[in-house]
Formats: sequence, C-alpha cells, structure tokens
Amino acid sequence: MADPAAKRRKVEPAGVNDVKPQTKYEYMTGYDGEKSSEAIKGAVPVMYNTPQVCPFGLYAEQLSGTAFTKPRDTNRRVWMYKIRPSAVHDEMVEVMDARMTQPVDVVCPRQRRWSPFPLQKDGSVTWIDGLQPYAGAGEPTMKAGVKIYLYSFNASCTQSAFQNADGDMLIVAEHGELDVVTELGRLQVRPGEIAVVPRGIKYWVNTVGGVCRGYVCEVFDGHFQIPDLGPIGANGLANSRDFLCPTAWYEDAKTDFKVYHKFGGKLFSYTTDRSVFDVVGWHGNYYPTKYDLARYCPVNAVRYDHLDPSIFTVLTCQTNDPGTAALDFVIFPPRYMVQQNTFRPPYYHKNCMSEFMGNITGAYEAKEKGFLPGGATLHSCMAGHGPDAGGFEKASKLDTMEPMKPSLKDLAFMFESTYIFTLSDYSSKNNVDKDYKKCWNTLPVNFKPPQ
Repeated sequence: MADPAAKRRKVEPAGVNDVKPQTKYEYMTGYDGEKSSEAIKGAVPVMYNTPQVCPFGLYAEQLSGTAFTKPRDTNRRVWMYKIRPSAVHDEMVEVMDARMTQPVDVVCPRQRRWSPFPLQKDGSVTWIDGLQPYAGAGEPTMKAGVKIYLYSFNASCTQSAFQNADGDMLIVAEHGELDVVTELGRLQVRPGEIAVVPRGIKYWVNTVGGVCRGYVCEVFDGHFQIPDLGPIGANGLANSRDFLCPTAWYEDAKTDFKVYHKFGGKLFSYTTDRSVFDVVGWHGNYYPTKYDLARYCPVNAVRYDHLDPSIFTVLTCQTNDPGTAALDFVIFPPRYMVQQNTFRPPYYHKNCMSEFMGNITGAYEAKEKGFLPGGATLHSCMAGHGPDAGGFEKASKLDTMEPMKPSLKDLAFMFESTYIFTLSDYSSKNNVDKDYKKCWNTLPVNFKPPQ
C-alpha cells in the first residue's frame, strides 16, 4: 500500500513560514555543547589538543570566545586544525570611509518608520560594502552595546573573508538566499532563516543567484543563548535540536586573499597568499549556527490577555544584570489567537527598552499597512507606541469567542535592547516615513464618565 505521506514529503515549501528542507550542506544539530567535525578522517587528534606533531602536518589553533577562567557551563572555545596559523599575513591597514563603520550618533526620541531598504540592483556590491548602519548604542572597546545594520548586496567574492573582533553577528535573511562561508564550514541561509556568527570566526557571505537584503544585529557584550524556559518546562520556543551548525570544509588554495578585520569600531584589512578557509578539522563548543524560524514553537495565552512579547524570544544576549538583555531577538510567528474578551493585538506601550523591528514577509498584526518587508521601525526608550487607529477599531469589534487562525504569510521580528539607540546620519535622513506619527492621530477619545 502506498504511503499517503510520501507525496506530501516531496512537496517543496511554499513560503517563509514553511519548514525548509536542508539539502545543500551537511550539518550537526544543537545550539550548545561539544562538537567535532573532520573534512578528512583523522584530522582532529585523539585526546590531545596540541600534539607535538598534528595529523597531516596541520597546525593546532585555539579560538577563545570567553576568558579561560569562565565557569565551565559558559566557557566557549574551539580548537581548529589548520593548514596555516592565522598569524601569517601582511600588515593590517585601516579601511577609510568604510560604510559599515559609519557612526550612530544622531539622537532622535521620535517614533520612526522606514520604507524598505533599497535593493542593490546596480553595480557590483559585495557583503562588506552592503552593510548600512541604522541604529545602535554603546562602545565595542568596552564590550557593551549593539549596532544594527540593514544590508543589500548583489555580488559574491571567493577571495575575501571578514572577522569581527567587536562582537557576535546575527543575520536575518529577508530577500534572497545567502551562502555563508565560515572557517568551520558552510551554511545555507534563506529568507525566514537566521545565522549567528560568533566573535572572531572568519566568514564571508555570498549571494546565491541574485540580490540579497536583510538585517544584522552586532552584539558587543557577550554571546547569544537560548532563553531559559522556567515553568514552561523542558521543551518549546526555540528548541536546541533545531539549530544547525556546519561540518568541516576547507580550501587548500594558494591565491591572493583579503581579510577584513573589524576592531574597536573601525575596519582594517590585510592580505595573505592563501585562502584562510583552511580548517580541515575542529572540535569545541564555539561555532556558527543557523535556524529556520518556521521551527519556532510559540507559547501564548489560551484564555485571556495579550502577554508580553518576551514569550516569543528566540535568542538572548544578557547584560551583567540578570534578566536585562543587551539584545533579545524576538519574532512574531504565525499562531492561533484564542483569548476571550481580550484586545488581541499588541497593547499600547511605553518601554524602558529600545524596540527596533523588521518585517520579513507579509503584514504586522498591529499595523496592517505601511510596515513593509525590508523596512523597519524604531520605538525608543519611553516613546509611546501601539496599534494604529484602524487596528484598534478592528480589534475592538472582533468576536473574541472565535479563534483567529494564523496567517502563514506574516513574519516580523524585533531587536529589543536595554540600551538607548541613536541613529546613523543615513537612517536619520533616508527612507524615513514622515507620516508615520499620523497613524495614531485619528484615535478617538472614547471616554464616557458615569452620569
């Protein structure tokens, strides 16, 4: 008898919110924990980290993501077995007027909405030149703060790499497929997926057949982690098993190679005569990951009230004040809304945190018009925000005895931070929706005091 599920399994995903098959590269599963991978069997030594002579004439090099003396449960490092050590290269020189190093120093307390970041259709722009700062706070030399970029690029490069000494980078793909090449292996990242590249790991992002656009958040403080679940239990939200990390892959190529190195908020570069993607094997607990947001398991109120958006946190990077995030990556995934006698959209709010939002596909539940894929909003510390007038009227008349089915066409997200964001000169002047504030101006006064 034919398997009735077999035909369904062969169907390609129809949209961003469908779970995507992972067919291009091989991966290991799990966000945390020790892993080991070899592109050539035997490249990782048994027992020894630094044997007198490494297998196949490789060099042993440790990359420390935390201090040596961090507690074991938070200590992060990876041992790499490389064709040549990272120390071998020409002198570093500063890259002047680099786009990604533009300062974010424009103070703006107003609610902001930006139209979609323009797709880079002209010329030949690669990853590093496609990163446009929008907002941020803090200081990378003090390892405290964040910086938010929107990116658009249309060209690949097989002889470049980027290393960020300032922080981890979280990449949110909105338009176009990415091929993320890292020292530890390769990641395929499509719209609706994210990638996290930790501080210090060399990588490059190439386009797969066209223009790419999306969002990046750089975190100076520490490292991203899956949030604790508390009384939710052992399962739910972003499950560790659904994060994928690369398997070892290397190039043994003698070629002119350029490495960009971000340090102290500035960009430097150096050249070398070999590919730096030369790790033949590795082991450790410090590595890039990718995650399909369609795999997120949301938890929500099932009787009444709209709960705080923190229940949709995918990843968090905490400050030294427990429970206060340098950056929470929050999504607004498809989900049933069943709360009775409840105003179901996000409530009106003033927040001690900064809320920078992006739209991956479709419409956002609190504002069905104006907030477009590839665009962004910023509601800064203590700036009032919430549903627009149309959204308020619609939700106030909704029959809440009926469940609301999820829309598989919609997916938005938020970078939420305790830091007070300032803007770049570019984002303060370009793509700004000057009528955004008007979306609340027609909210009526409904107050009727008792007679």
